[in-house]
Amino acid sequence: MEQGKKAVVLLSGGIDSTTALAMAQADGYQVYGLTFLYGQRQGLEVEAAKRIGRAAKLADHRMVEIDLTIFGGSALTSDMAVPKRRSLEEMRRQVPITYVPARNTIFLSFALAFAESIGAADIFIGVNAIDYSGYPDCRPEFIRAFEAMANLGTKAGIEGRRIKIRTPLIEMSKAQIIRAGTALGVNYTHTTSCYDPDDEGLACGACDSCLIRKKGFAEAGLNDPTRYQEGAE
Repeated sequence: MEQGKKAVVLLSGGIDSTTALAMAQADGYQVYGLTFLYGQRQGLEVEAAKRIGRAAKLADHRMVEIDLTIFGGSALTSDMAVPKRRSLEEMRRQVPITYVPARNTIFLSFALAFAESIGAADIFIGVNAIDYSGYPDCRPEFIRAFEAMANLGTKAGIEGRRIKIRTPLIEMSKAQIIRAGTALGVNYTHTTSCYDPDDEGLACGACDSCLIRKKGFAEAGLNDPTRYQEGAE
């Protein structure tokens, strides 16, 4: 591994961030994970991120607690009902209520501070603009704008040590992401995707995230290791 080649990886516990982590390590980065407890309606993704971080033997894995429930505005940080059984066309038609206001802007800002403090020049985020739920902060133009801001507003940036926001999955379908992660040895059993699991942690199989996950595994020709609620598969 190249000495000093460090990267911060935003690790949510889902398919995309776990695959981005594997890609960063395959590229020779010493990975520093960053996971958020932001008031999300279920903590399964945080536990998944911890499992994935341990398995990956990260250089460091920080858990950051922030409370986005004080703003609300999302089904993931409130008691609003999570949309179920929507078609892909419906998902793409408008920004869904599972969008958390400015979430990736907030997460990337923390990652930027972490990266600058440890001398990392690269931040990996598993955003995807192909098979996604219409979130505006997953688009390439958002990433380009944030990267420009990051290099204008940091000591590292103005001293010429440019910070790069790396999005290796942004133009990949979910099936392509799953195939790529599988080729790198990713164990997707550790990951979770459901927005609305039951008390036993079983995935609903009907929210946008579950539907996109199931479609991805089916198109990849691979078995989805998710434990779904009875009748949801």
